[in-house]
Amino acid sequence: MDTARIIEQIRKGEGLNVEFKTSFNVVCIETLTAFANTKGGNLILGVNDNQEVVGIKLAKETLQNIVNEIKQKTEPAIVPGVEAFEIEGKTVVCVDVPEYPIKPVSFQGRYYKRVENSNHHLSPVEISDMHLRSMNASWDMFPDPRHHLEDLDFDLIERTIELVWKNGITTGSGVLEYLKKKNLLNEDGTITNAAYLLFAKEDNLLTTVELGFFQNDVIIKDSARTKRNLIIEVEEVMSFVKKHINKALIITGNPRHEERWDYPLDAIREIVMNMIVHRDYRSPYDSIVKVYPDHIDFYNPGKLPDEITVDDLLSNHYRSNPRNKQVADVFKDMGLIEKYGSGIHRVLDGFREYGIADP
Repeated sequence: MDTARIIEQIRKGEGLNVEFKTSFNVVCIETLTAFANTKGGNLILGVNDNQEVVGIKLAKETLQNIVNEIKQKTEPAIVPGVEAFEIEGKTVVCVDVPEYPIKPVSFQGRYYKRVENSNHHLSPVEISDMHLRSMNASWDMFPDPRHHLEDLDFDLIERTIELVWKNGITTGSGVLEYLKKKNLLNEDGTITNAAYLLFAKEDNLLTTVELGFFQNDVIIKDSARTKRNLIIEVEEVMSFVKKHINKALIITGNPRHEERWDYPLDAIREIVMNMIVHRDYRSPYDSIVKVYPDHIDFYNPGKLPDEITVDDLLSNHYRSNPRNKQVADVFKDMGLIEKYGSGIHRVLDGFREYGIADP
């Protein structure tokens, strides 16, 4: 950090990575943990909310005391960079914190994240998700305490293995070796949450998708519900959608007529797979598909990660971090998804090539 950069940050004002304070206090440490849990940032002491340099008085041990207090009140301990500068004849102090590799960082047992120019409390789910992502893990990778190997559909697993083989991916010999190779079966015999979601033998409430065909927002003409495993659910949801959208036969002069549905089915399938693969299965809410005469609504529990915006999705400028890493990995091996982070782009391309409005 240098003086010119500090002056430029003061000129631009507070934001995601910058905050001003006239003095050092506990709110400053709250902000620093929010920076550490987000993208990192700079706390500038001696500047007020109006971006005016008011300066700060320093004693001999002030900078070291700031560092020590931050270390003592954060867990894991933050060790910031602290440096004093002279601006407009006054002293300002820059406290610099990078994004922490193992998150979340707490301030006296409380957790914060940075949203635009303010600090927000993390919910218990956000705390869990942040920690899992920092460990390159996900909830579906953990052991399922309620279900066991005998709860899985071995015939479905064998069909999955055959499909994976056709895609040129080696799986080992037999169901058990495949499950171990994919880390779906642990050495102690427990199965992961992903194994049950993917291959459950019986219907279960965790995967419920509510399906409805609506004449309008009040009148429901048909409804269904699927509670199958994730692999079968893709086809069941697609079957319901196809049942309630129109298909035209276009005469082209060729021996076989062309079929044209209301929507590009490959794009609809991509939406359905995104819904199923990236759903938050810890949520008490179900996925919902509502088919109307002129549009389809897909609803899914599980908001976007903080680092990805809707604009990022639409512009295809983001790095995908699947909510359910094992589920996504199996779907990818089966050829049901091509690669992480390209699904929304393929949906948009599909609608545009079809000559209809973007979803």
